[in-house]
Amino acid sequence: MMEIRDATAGDMGDVLAIYNDAVLNTTAVYDYAPRSLAVQQEWFATKAAQGWPVLVAAEGERVVGFCSYGPFRAWPAYHRTVECSIYVAPDRRGRGIGKRLLPALLERAQASTFHAIVAGIDATNDASLRLHARLGFEKVAHFREVGWKFERWLDLVFLEKLF
Repeated sequence: MMEIRDATAGDMGDVLAIYNDAVLNTTAVYDYAPRSLAVQQEWFATKAAQGWPVLVAAEGERVVGFCSYGPFRAWPAYHRTVECSIYVAPDRRGRGIGKRLLPALLERAQASTFHAIVAGIDATNDASLRLHARLGFEKVAHFREVGWKFERWLDLVFLEKLF
């Protein structure tokens, strides 16, 4: 049975494995190098210190997905807008984990009185685009060839949901 809950420091090993798979094998992250456990733990500590949620989908002791949001941009006028991200373990994709995780994150954002939540998604990531659309996100931008990974240009789509 899957449980959606707040992440703990003890979850960071599984979170790291999920994130690093996305870095190495997908265009979900426009990064080239996997993170170390120390960097992942620092990321989590910073999120916690700044009050940003990190939610996990856990099956027993194993984390099979995670999501979070944080600042959209650094300038003060953006303080009511956040940017979200969601990742699922490669062997668990397509099994409804995102459908459980993302709504829980949206509830947190809405309860925190944010006005907008933004998602930057690779234009070829059909599953993520569909998931976000089902939850009320609308496409607001399509940036062509702004990323370079796996020896090809990548398009980035921005979606937005207003509360």
